[in-house]
Amino acid sequence: MCSGSSRAPAPSRAVVAGALALALAGCDRTPAVHALVPDSLLAGVDDPVAAFNVETHGARTRPVLRACADPNNMPFTNARLEGFENELVALIARELGRDTAWTWFPQRRGFARMTLGAGRCDVIAGVPSSYERALTTVPYYRSTYVFVTRADRALDITSLDDARLRALRIGIHTVGDDYANTPAAHALVRRGLVDNVVGYSIYGDYAEDSPPARLIEAVANGDVDVAVVWGPIAGWFARAVDTELRLVPVTPQIDPPFTLFVFDVSMAVRRGDDPLKAELERALARKAPEISALLERYGVPLVRGARAR
Repeated sequence: MCSGSSRAPAPSRAVVAGALALALAGCDRTPAVHALVPDSLLAGVDDPVAAFNVETHGARTRPVLRACADPNNMPFTNARLEGFENELVALIARELGRDTAWTWFPQRRGFARMTLGAGRCDVIAGVPSSYERALTTVPYYRSTYVFVTRADRALDITSLDDARLRALRIGIHTVGDDYANTPAAHALVRRGLVDNVVGYSIYGDYAEDSPPARLIEAVANGDVDVAVVWGPIAGWFARAVDTELRLVPVTPQIDPPFTLFVFDVSMAVRRGDDPLKAELERALARKAPEISALLERYGVPLVRGARAR
């Protein structure tokens, strides 16, 4: 972080170019669905055990639904319970007649293993429905990556194959040190779009609120011309800037051969905990209208139609 600046520094083009090239070398491990990239997390935590902080909300006289989440990961979760997944978990817990206990832990490499896998909680919200290291519920929403541009630029970019992208500064979120494991990185490098890509760490400066917001701010400030961003992040932070921004779903939804830009999102429990999974699914079904209203209130771009992944 540069002194006096509120923005996380973007890596040099040379660093991004070299790192993006790793995408074609098989360095990707799992696609970024939001700041939670399951089990590719926990880098940079000096003392993982000390990082845990447990808070219980409710009368504390009823059974408890224990959830693990990041305390600084808007619009999903934060320690002030302002995220839509904070609200979702509380909604489902109430439907099940339970209080809610939050275990806070930064979403870094090993998040799922150190939290859900270690028995510190019973559920994590906001994981890809196809996540293989836990038992996932039926999806409670489907969203998409979006192009984010300034409305006054009237770029109206809708496709990764738009020829104008070669002349524009393209911002993307990057995960980890290899800058390789987001769908945008894969799609852009396959098209030879490397030198004009600017990476913004999804983790950013964790001492600040909402590190993922820096990329949206970069579009608003004109530091980049267009960004490719996971929809819930874009929908929330676009409301927080003074400049009017335009969000357009990325096409194609599946970039050949297999890069997805649309994802189903679920809750996750430990493998073998089929009873809790079934309880959650029944509650999700009963509360579906309220969940849809919640997502719309947070500006989450929702995709209807056939199930994604």
